[in-house]
This record gives sequence, structure tokens and C-alpha cells, in this order.
Amino acid sequence: MTSHLCRALVRCRNRRATVCAPCSRLYAGDTFHLVRAGLLGGKNVPTEVRDHPRLFVTLTAPSFGAVHRATTGGERCRPRRNADCCEHDRPRGCPATHDASDSLAGQPLCPDCYDYLAHVLWHAHAGRLWKAFTDNLYNHLAARTGRTRTGLRRTVRISYAKVAEYQKRAAVHVHAVVRLDGATGPVDPPPAWASAEDLTAAVRTAAAAVHLHTPYSRALGEHSLRWGSQLDIRPLRAFGGHEGLADEAVAAYVAKYVTKGAADTGIGLDHPITSPDDFAVGRLSAHVRNLIHTCWKLCGLPELAPLRLRAWAHTLGYRGHILTKSRAYCTTYTALRSERAQHQGSTSATEELDGPGTIKDGHWRYVGSGHTPGAALIAAGIAEDLVLNRHFAREELKVTGVAR
Repeated sequence: MTSHLCRALVRCRNRRATVCAPCSRLYAGDTFHLVRAGLLGGKNVPTEVRDHPRLFVTLTAPSFGAVHRATTGGERCRPRRNADCCEHDRPRGCPATHDASDSLAGQPLCPDCYDYLAHVLWHAHAGRLWKAFTDNLYNHLAARTGRTRTGLRRTVRISYAKVAEYQKRAAVHVHAVVRLDGATGPVDPPPAWASAEDLTAAVRTAAAAVHLHTPYSRALGEHSLRWGSQLDIRPLRAFGGHEGLADEAVAAYVAKYVTKGAADTGIGLDHPITSPDDFAVGRLSAHVRNLIHTCWKLCGLPELAPLRLRAWAHTLGYRGHILTKSRAYCTTYTALRSERAQHQGSTSATEELDGPGTIKDGHWRYVGSGHTPGAALIAAGIAEDLVLNRHFAREELKVTGVAR
């Protein structure tokens, strides 16, 4: 009996561009179509959803301490008339200017004054905060439209897709597409009395009303959890409309952020931490190291063991998926991948491969992740060529005077 050995390359399906650029581009494309389908229809969603009330909402984390701000137009970071100092003898203000690339942007003015404990606990309970917000949204919409909570839930359904993004200060904020449907989902138009203005007002009051508490701990006490005061709500418009954000732009915006890992800006790591040595090295800032160290220490408290902060220390305690959606928003990643696999494995392609010399074997085993040594050299060469091509293209645009 003759045995044949062959290697088949498969996708790793990692969403992070820092881990696998080709798979992250594919993930971004799937995300774009997923979000777009919930806004404009397609992929089992009727095109009439573009007429439903839809918003693009950004919810932020509260302040855990003063940090250096990235500014534009020469604006100073934190100017103060009286240059006093905190109790740790550090200035409370900063007269300098920081652009987005400045390493000081997002760093605390005084690390000793910064509430790292509250920061980590807020991250660990961000899922509860979002659940409380969506529950409040039904209640506040009912109150605004003069209906009972039960009656409202029988007539409308709130669908959403949200993505989490790390800010410069290493705190997560949430971008969400919120859509108001009829009772059965996107196939059912909302009632005539349901408007984007009412939904906007309900989002504003529902977010402000969220007020949770962490379980009481003898070592830490009880911490209050709220959304930040900065709340951005923008109506969405279909292609060709005149008011609000464009649907295509929002879908592209969400797809861009879903492929970014915590390590893209030096905030967190793209792999779990197994020992303190894992975050003792690398390009992490002192601020991020303090957050990871706080996660590592808090995991030792029995009352916080269910949060599994040590397992999520590489994401600074944030335990949620980077992108989540409600069941009725639109299609799923699984359906998109199945459709692509079915297209790639069409009959015509199979007939081309089914020649007389084709060897079929149904027994496979996992060998490892990454490129083979030879393929790694080829991939490195391709990556270098792409960098050079972009460099030459930018230089050519400068010479010709064409804006990028």
C-alpha cells in the first residue's frame, strides 16, 4: 500500500492585521457586508430596512483620571491658569501640544492619581453595561411614545451591530448601528409613530440612566459603573440622501476597526498572558503595563474569580467580542463563509480538479500554524515589494502634485 504525504494550506481566520494580514482583509470584507446588509438590505434582509429609523451611536467609558490629550490646530493639551500640583507633586495641567503620534497622548498626567482599579473593573463589566443600555432603551422609548413596556415590545424590535475600539487612553468605547424594526424583525416595518427623533432621544436618556454596581468586596468595596458623559448619536441615510451619515461609510468604518487588535497602537497584546514575564517586555507603555498588572493582581481575589481577569489581562480586562450583533440584525459570519465556500467549490472548479491523476485522501491531521520556511521567504518578499510600491506611489504623487 502506497502512502502519499501532502500539505494543504488553510486560512487561520484571525481578524487581527498584526497576526495575519490576508485573513484580516477577508474578515474586514465579511464585516463590511454584514453591517451593510443590516443597513441597506441583502443577505436575507429586505431592502426596505433602509427606510427604518437607524442611528450610529458611540458610547464611551467614563474618566478614570486626567490624561494627555491629542489635539489639533496647535491647541494645548490641558492648559491651567494656576500651575498647581497634585498630592503626588505632579502638575495637574499640561501646556504642551500633542499630535496623534505623540507617545504621551493617552498617558495619565499622574499615574498615582489614576484609578486603574476602576478602569479594569469597568472593562470587565462592559457587557453588563451594554445589556443594561439595551434594556433601558425599550423602557425609555415606551415612556417617550406614551406606550407601556409590554405593548412596545409587542410592536417594535431594536436591532443592533456594535464594535469595540480602544481609545488612546486604553479604554474601550463602543460604536453601534441601532435600527428600529417591527415586531418580527427586518421583514416587518416599524409602526408609523416610530421615528428616528424618538429613538435618538431614547438612546440619550437610556445611556444616562445606566447605573450598576460591582459585587461588594471586603478588599475593594463597591464600585459604581456608568457610561461616559461623551455620547455621539448620528442619524443614518441611504446612498444619495442629504442628511446624516452615509450607510456605506459606516459599514466601512466598522469593518476597519474590527481588524485592529489591541496591539496595533501599543494597547494590550494580541495573545493571552501566561506569566508576568509576558508583559515585562515589548513595546507597551507604562500606562498599559499598570492596567495589565492590575488585572493580574485582582485575579487573586476570590470574589473576582468569575471575571477571569488574568485570562483577559492581554485585553486589559475587556471580556467581550470585538463585534457583536443582535439575532435579527442581519446574516451571520457563518452564513457568509458558507456562501463563499460554496462559490469556490462550484461544480466547474471540481470538474477541473477531478482528473485521472488526482489523489483523494480523507485523512488529514494538523501540522502547525504559519508559513513553511520557503513560503515565509516568499511572503516576506511580497510584503517588501508592497511597501516599496506604496513608497514609490506616494513619491510620484508628490512630484505630480496630486493629493493622496
